[in-house]
Amino acid sequence: MNVPRRLFVGRDAELDTKAADEFGKVLTDRYPWLTKGSLEVLFRNARTEYLRVLDEESGGMATVRRLISKGDLQGAISRLRTYLEDDPEDPDAWMELGKLLCEIGEADEGYKAFAEARKHY
Repeated sequence: MNVPRRLFVGRDAELDTKAADEFGKVLTDRYPWLTKGSLEVLFRNARTEYLRVLDEESGGMATVRRLISKGDLQGAISRLRTYLEDDPEDPDAWMELGKLLCEIGEADEGYKAFAEARKHY
């Protein structure tokens, strides 16, 4: 079943409850056997898939941005390093890694990441 993207808002893809209620009403009118619990499972699974697609579309940067917004800089650095193993020629990812490394006090490593980014522009 396709769940519209408009049901999710923000970096964390939080469920827009008003839009979800409206969509849930459409679904239960069409499929009266659907329960509130089954709709909750549907929306939870749709959110998980939506986050996966956002991450795929952004080359992994959606997850990095979410981690940064939650203050998990180490998690963001780890995610960037994993991403760069697969795509070592992405200058934007190298720049972001450099900024984060400098922010946590690892300036030498940050400068190396900036130098790597310059190679790929």
